[in-house]
Amino acid sequence: MAASSAGGFTTSFSTVNLPKFHDDVLFLNFHHCRTFELADVVNTRFRRRVFGRCVFGEERVNHFTCSKNKNVGKIEEWRQKFDLKERRLRRVRSQALPSLPFTTSPPARFRSKPRCTPRNSGPQSRDTPPKRDTGIANEKDWGISLLNGNVNEAGVNEDGSTWYRESGDELGENGYRCRWTRMGGQSQDGSSEWKETWWEKSDWTGYKELGVEKSGRNAEGDSWWETWQEMLHQDEWSNIARIERSAQKQAKSGTENAGWHEKWWEKYDAKGRTEKGAHKYGRLNEQSWWEKWGEHYDGRGSVLKWTDKWAETELGTKWGDKWEEKFFAGIGSRQGETWHASPGGERWSRTWGEEHFGNGKVHKYGKSTTGESWDIEVDEGTYYEAEPHYGWADVVGDSTQLLTIEPQDRPPGVYPNPPPPPSDDIYDSPPSS
Repeated sequence: MAASSAGGFTTSFSTVNLPKFHDDVLFLNFHHCRTFELADVVNTRFRRRVFGRCVFGEERVNHFTCSKNKNVGKIEEWRQKFDLKERRLRRVRSQALPSLPFTTSPPARFRSKPRCTPRNSGPQSRDTPPKRDTGIANEKDWGISLLNGNVNEAGVNEDGSTWYRESGDELGENGYRCRWTRMGGQSQDGSSEWKETWWEKSDWTGYKELGVEKSGRNAEGDSWWETWQEMLHQDEWSNIARIERSAQKQAKSGTENAGWHEKWWEKYDAKGRTEKGAHKYGRLNEQSWWEKWGEHYDGRGSVLKWTDKWAETELGTKWGDKWEEKFFAGIGSRQGETWHASPGGERWSRTWGEEHFGNGKVHKYGKSTTGESWDIEVDEGTYYEAEPHYGWADVVGDSTQLLTIEPQDRPPGVYPNPPPPPSDDIYDSPPSS
């Protein structure tokens, strides 16, 4: 598939980390050193300094340490060796690193930048397709930064490509507010194009939403579309806060019969109830494949997990695999099936199952269309995840920007219209066999 993400910088460069110091610091200037770290360690009896650690390719120079109560001669030796300047109380003096033999220019973040970005500078091109199987990104990975006020501007870059950027603030009933920023651009010949929109929404019911939508195409004919959202709302009837996150991604090759689509979702509430799932589809020339999976945690120890995968060719050959598990308090079951079907209608399958009784005994059974069968009871431990590895506390900690969205001020005596009651079928169920 021609659609692929562009690579990043690979040039190595030097970095200097200067933490906050309690006292005066000696600064060492290491030559041709890829990485240099400086630290100052203080305790009540004496001061111990770690002068530095230098990496030469794969070799490391050990830490140099000294204290005020011993090895005084070594201190003077190190001073002469590295030509240290006289220490000054509560000041940090640093010398610029000598020029390094870069094969290319250092990354842009090491170049001086103006304090203010010119208003007519265009947004950076985002003409790369999304990546497959990356799940739902956190809000910090998007770098959403909405413009204030109404902005409408456009321009032409040095290479002839054009860009535009606009923003607005929409108001509606029930305290509805939507702040948005839209940007995009295209190449000089129009063969490639990209668009991206950011938004945040809120109303008087406590609903908050943060989202992104992006799309594009390149000169090879590849096209893509992606959207991401996270929402906070409070159930009017149960008074339980919920956070939901979702992402959809799709891409299509312009040079071959290939493409893919993914839909991801996660739902969390303050009582520990969690749902996660995904639907995926892909195609490469004569072969197509699908995958669905889900995880459901009720917050009280009950868990349901399931997966269903299958594929087929244009000639009619099909195959797949699926399984499901349900557990609560150490008691539960697992079952699954692997199957294959030929274009002529012949079908082979093997089914299996496990019953876990919570006492160290497991009943295992299964059969296949070729005559296999088994039905046994064994001594075996039971393992399953009763709680999600990423739950309510984690998503709250990763949703800072969502939680800090400011809704409109509500006038005194005005109350929001309550949302409709929640549906009983909140969570998706595994597909029927």
